[in-house]
Amino acid sequence: MENYGRVDPASGLSTRLGDFLSVFDQVVDYALANDVDLIVFAGDAYKTRDPSPTQQREFARRIRRLAEAGLPVFMLVGNHDLPNAVGRAHSVEIFDTLGVPRVFVARRPATLRIETRRGTIQVVALPWLVRSNLLSKDEYRSLPLDKLDVRLAEIIADTVAKEVDDLDRSLPAILVAHGSIEGATYGSERSVMLGQDITIPKSIINNTAFAYVALGHIHRHQVVNENPPAVYAGSLERIDFGEEHDSKGFVIIDLDDSFKATWHFVPVKARRFLTIRVQADYDDPTDRALQAIARHDVHDAVVKLIVQARTDVSLREDEIRRALADAYYIAAIVRETERSVRSRLGDLAVEQMTPLDALEAYLKVKGVPEKRARALLEHAQQLMTR
Repeated sequence: MENYGRVDPASGLSTRLGDFLSVFDQVVDYALANDVDLIVFAGDAYKTRDPSPTQQREFARRIRRLAEAGLPVFMLVGNHDLPNAVGRAHSVEIFDTLGVPRVFVARRPATLRIETRRGTIQVVALPWLVRSNLLSKDEYRSLPLDKLDVRLAEIIADTVAKEVDDLDRSLPAILVAHGSIEGATYGSERSVMLGQDITIPKSIINNTAFAYVALGHIHRHQVVNENPPAVYAGSLERIDFGEEHDSKGFVIIDLDDSFKATWHFVPVKARRFLTIRVQADYDDPTDRALQAIARHDVHDAVVKLIVQARTDVSLREDEIRRALADAYYIAAIVRETERSVRSRLGDLAVEQMTPLDALEAYLKVKGVPEKRARALLEHAQQLMTR
């Protein structure tokens, strides 16, 4: 993702690309410093299906650091990694094509046995599955979308069940899936989503044959099942203001001798997003905005300022921008004007209304209950006659 950034004159790259590489480096550094046995990447390496050569180079550099240190890396193919035409390569296929040692790529459902420094682990792969695979078969072409999704969920369940049947129960096994699990809460990925989601029933992942279920696709870190633990690590970096308050990081999983998993979330230093809201209906909106900015730490944050002000009052944007000089990026300075009195109160011109008439009309437009509206009107009357 390169939104809310600028070109770094030293490297020629987007500064936001630098943010994503920085948090990726934090993962790599942690893995190398903490004797990690296996890296699990649950899909969606890039924003688009066709990343630039520079983006591919920077991603590969970090995978190489892990592989050269002897850490196996398992990579699942997500919906953002898939090409839009049959026969085209997906965005992480080059690792498989070159046979990069200790890097394993799963494009289709399968079980991989991966050797780590502490023994073998079975990784059941459930990559992103698309409806077109079914639509290519005559018996499914006439099905409506809802019935097609039901059939696809059945196929996913049957596929996972088959892989479970073939597992070696003397070895630990994890499931790595890319998709929307029933009951999961979406984050901002809706705004960058490629293709329409298919909801995977929770019953598919609720299988104690797996010590752990690592989930990709949804940006928000969350737990969707307790036994076995099924966890979305979430995206490492924020993509927009919809993720302003989301924690960003990765998950560390520990398996004991009985293959019971414990896990914990490790936060990373992701770029801060900050929304500042200012209500200045009856004041100088610029002064109010400057006061609000002073109350917030805008240093190195992507900032959006929303000022609600009357239409007849100007906003001194140059002063506001100077006050936001320490921000990493000013995403927007949005002016929200209050609706005209005429639009709120209907066709009756304000000039023809007494203050009490205007208040009564306003309370009706707002849907204030009749009993409360009468009480407010009585109090208003008392204030006006004093």
